[in-house]
Amino acid sequence: MSNLYIIATPIGNLEDITLRALRVIKEADLILCEDTRHTKRLLDKYEIIAQTMSYHQHSKISKIDKIVGLLESGKNLALVSDAGTPGISDPGNKLVEYLVENKIDVNIIPIPGPSAVVSALSISGFPTDNFVFLGFVPHKKGRQTFFKNIANEKRTVVFYESPHRIRKALESMKEYLPEKEIVVCRELTKIYETIYRGTPGEVTKKITPEQIKGEFVLVVR
Repeated sequence: MSNLYIIATPIGNLEDITLRALRVIKEADLILCEDTRHTKRLLDKYEIIAQTMSYHQHSKISKIDKIVGLLESGKNLALVSDAGTPGISDPGNKLVEYLVENKIDVNIIPIPGPSAVVSALSISGFPTDNFVFLGFVPHKKGRQTFFKNIANEKRTVVFYESPHRIRKALESMKEYLPEKEIVVCRELTKIYETIYRGTPGEVTKKITPEQIKGEFVLVVR
């Protein structure tokens, strides 16, 4: 039986990868990448020569059929995303779902490691024994409902937002949950990593236009 390894890779700092992940990447017959160019930077860092193939949210069913064919022929594959754990707000979950639902004879093996969600929660100082992860904020339809629901949530909430909409998200939070304590994490593990704490209004004042760059993870108490 072949193996499909779900491998967590660094969310920024390339040193944040496990020894096991590096070994499995070296041993795999093929690496499935969200972006082969992005993964190549990681491979070059550790001087790993490996065969790669793209697999992302826009991949057609024919690509999945090809992956299934490789697995059924006995190939061991490794799935990585551009950053973090595959399947968490990432198309990797669709591949795993397909394999499980179609009863493909393969071992699906997790290789744990970096996750922006867990990293942000770990430094939030908020209760983490019971939390909810909401992925990315809806672009248009459902944005107001999204923040209204957070205002009524009793658990710690964590979600992602892009640099293009972070200001808009904070304005919505000022409107719907003005007194909530929040932590906004920018560029986690990277050179310009910054952690902002306070109410939505306080955090808005701290983030200057020059700092609206990179990925954001927001945690709400």
